[in-house]
Amino acid sequence: MFIARLVFIGVCLFLFSDAQASQVKEFRLKNGLKVLIVEDHKAPLATFQIWYRVGSMDEPTGKTGISHLLEHMMFKGTPKYGSKVFSNIIQKNGGGDNAHTSKDYTMYFQTLSSDRLHLSIKLEADRMRNLLLDPKEVSSEKNVVMEERRMRYEDSPQNLLYEEVIAASMKTHSYRWPVIGWMSDIASIERKDLFEHYRRMYSPDNAFIVIAGDVDPEKIMSDIKKHFGRIKPSGLRKKTAKKNTVNAEPGQNGERRIYLKKEAELPYIVMAYHTPNFPDNDSYALDVMATVLSDGKSSRLYKSLVYEKKMALNSGADYNGFHRDPFIFTFAATAAPGKDIGEIEETIYDEIEKIKKEPPSDKEVRKAKNQIESSFVFAQDATYTKAYYAGMFEMLGDWRLMDRYLEGIRKVSPQDLQAVAGKYLNELNRTTGILVPQKKKGGPGEQQ
Repeated sequence: MFIARLVFIGVCLFLFSDAQASQVKEFRLKNGLKVLIVEDHKAPLATFQIWYRVGSMDEPTGKTGISHLLEHMMFKGTPKYGSKVFSNIIQKNGGGDNAHTSKDYTMYFQTLSSDRLHLSIKLEADRMRNLLLDPKEVSSEKNVVMEERRMRYEDSPQNLLYEEVIAASMKTHSYRWPVIGWMSDIASIERKDLFEHYRRMYSPDNAFIVIAGDVDPEKIMSDIKKHFGRIKPSGLRKKTAKKNTVNAEPGQNGERRIYLKKEAELPYIVMAYHTPNFPDNDSYALDVMATVLSDGKSSRLYKSLVYEKKMALNSGADYNGFHRDPFIFTFAATAAPGKDIGEIEETIYDEIEKIKKEPPSDKEVRKAKNQIESSFVFAQDATYTKAYYAGMFEMLGDWRLMDRYLEGIRKVSPQDLQAVAGKYLNELNRTTGILVPQKKKGGPGEQQ
């Protein structure tokens, strides 16, 4: 029965992969704007996403966080539609909208009734080139972002440690910069900086649109050409590319260690190893290894650190190869009260060494692969995620890479996990950060 179920799932995944590829229709306007449309007529809904090929990795030195701040300013209005009008229009028509910035891209989206999709097209075309960037709004929003940074990083010891580890592990590549930016850089950003970044990066030749849902591609393209077709490509990205050349990260030749002393309840550890990104052949095995190590209560790290030895409250391993450039594989754990963070570190090393000495069983690897594939496939049941996955792979080079990902995962063997563990998870390639809790100022027995 179990074997039959696995075969059934495998067949469904294979069929879904081929069907997903055949559903995507690709168009391109004369100004360079690419459009991907994924038809899904199960419900009268549609998602509109516009992706800009700009993330924190593309920012000028000394202006970290400018892409994230610009994302905030995109909701502050154009001459035609004032501040917050964009979101109000979408909400009044029964939809929802949002945006997010990553190291690799900035993406804006709306999900609404498919017969209202023309609103997204009209509004997004308008703010692609007509953003106001009012100086008062810029000043106000800078304060909002700085407060966001305080809450998410300055006042969160674990997040701050992760940020410090990334900065230490990446010496030359701009991935070392946090997406939200360094506090002093955010404070230095002026309206003219935002305007230059906006004009250079927010252009049809540096963007693409993904639409998924109950739509007619020909009708949608007619509307897109009407509103976006008249926008001229800026060309500024190519002219100023040399200013923001991303340097390849050199190989690491020795462990780097960070000790962060901060008010906190419990010790915490983060370890980062340099690894390749998708679609490198090793990326599939790294993905499966992260699942074997930390996906669920039956995973190796949870069983060892949390369940059996009871030395950690939580633990995990994470690998996300969906970046434009090579990034990292991380381990993290929070010590249980009274437990030694050093013992936790050694236990994680032991789990790594076990994979190096003996590959995981076929059953363990098969289970991990099924978890990855089923999660990947069933997540695309909604129109938003259908569009998101197509967009993510387009950002990596081509939306057709979506099928290559599943094919690569299926081919991973236990020996592949053993090989990548030996190749990447070694001391010379490691950056380790440890949070050393400090007593709260003004606490019991402490003079104020």
